[in-house]
Amino acid sequence: MRMIAKVVAVVSAVLATVGMATSVVAAESEAVTVKGYVLDSACAFTKDLKKPISKECAVACAKAGSALVILAEDGTIYWPIADTTPSSGQNGKLLPFAGEKVTASGKVYDRGGSKALVIAKIEAQK
Repeated sequence: MRMIAKVVAVVSAVLATVGMATSVVAAESEAVTVKGYVLDSACAFTKDLKKPISKECAVACAKAGSALVILAEDGTIYWPIADTTPSSGQNGKLLPFAGEKVTASGKVYDRGGSKALVIAKIEAQK
């Protein structure tokens, strides 16, 4: 019985530490402003586009299920995400800007070479 209590104590301590580490990562996310094009993720990767072919193409791909991303001026691809649990897709927020150049601001998360952006504000560039 004592062994089970020790195991439970160790597992609880580990889970608490993991929870704290997750909180630290979330707290360390930075607020950024990103300028770039809204296009579908498949074209950003497979066609190595620097900008969308057309607004109609980006909209058609999004409506077919492709996730829209922001391709920054420096070539970085930002995956828009929600900061809620359960999460939700962000195509609805980006669809009005598909194929256009935007300025988006919010918190950025970096993991494994990928960047995700919780969009606080987005507007078309003038």
